[in-house]
Amino acid sequence: MTSVIHDIGYRHYDGPRLGRAYSVRSLFLHNLRAAYGLGRPAKAKIMPFLLFTIMLLPAAISVAITALASKIGNGTAINLIRYESYAIYLQPLIAIFLAAQSPVLASRDLRFHVTPLYFSRPLGRMDYVLAKYGALTTALFILLVTPVTLLFVGALATKQKHLGTHTLHFAAALGGCLILALVLAAIGLVVAAFTPRRGFGVTAVMAVYLISTAAVGAIQGIAEDHTKFTVARWAGMFTPFNLVDGVQVWALRTKVSAAEPPPSGIGGPVFTLVCAAIIAGALAILFLRFRKVGAK
Repeated sequence: MTSVIHDIGYRHYDGPRLGRAYSVRSLFLHNLRAAYGLGRPAKAKIMPFLLFTIMLLPAAISVAITALASKIGNGTAINLIRYESYAIYLQPLIAIFLAAQSPVLASRDLRFHVTPLYFSRPLGRMDYVLAKYGALTTALFILLVTPVTLLFVGALATKQKHLGTHTLHFAAALGGCLILALVLAAIGLVVAAFTPRRGFGVTAVMAVYLISTAAVGAIQGIAEDHTKFTVARWAGMFTPFNLVDGVQVWALRTKVSAAEPPPSGIGGPVFTLVCAAIIAGALAILFLRFRKVGAK
């Protein structure tokens, strides 16, 4: 039997090799778009853009009321919502976004068994993890910072007094939004990465938020009833929104937005170290998780 080689018209790629950095950037942009349903069917866009719109509504209403009050009160009105408190007040919406979109980034590749294909390219496991983590962090940061920016623009447009103070508070809020996005993305991806089923991932991420919030609220309530205020303040470390608010209060000198401030003395540094530990630990866990999957 004679073997025959057929030329079926495939051409070899002879263009430039774009390399590892291009692969990481492409994966980052692909996942960032996926977090908002871009490039996916219309139903994938409904949840992220609905939540994004609802997140903007309180800021838009605040700006409108402030503009009206400014005309009536000769420019003495102030914003109804403090910049650094916005995320704390709307944390259920942020938690829903995190629960809905974390599995989109972490679970889909597992469900369709395409993870080994990524690693057949010049893309390391940590590159893969950082691209996913960076994409979800950026998506959350956009969600958090857009209404805060709208508040600041409203303050400028209505010619509020003490614009220097507004600018400082706005800058502190941007820092708080970044820290919160980093912490939430770390938690969401770790939880979602351990199940290929999106429904399970959504439920698990939401359960982590609800259980931690309810448990901390209960502990703080009991501690306050027994005048154990130090215990109530330390308990805030075990829910992400209170944890980040503690970092804001200590490092960015903002007012307290959560139920309790961080404990005085070493409380602020400890809260900050816990945030750093969550991020570093999540990246390590994700690296081990996807290294194991990619080896199959």
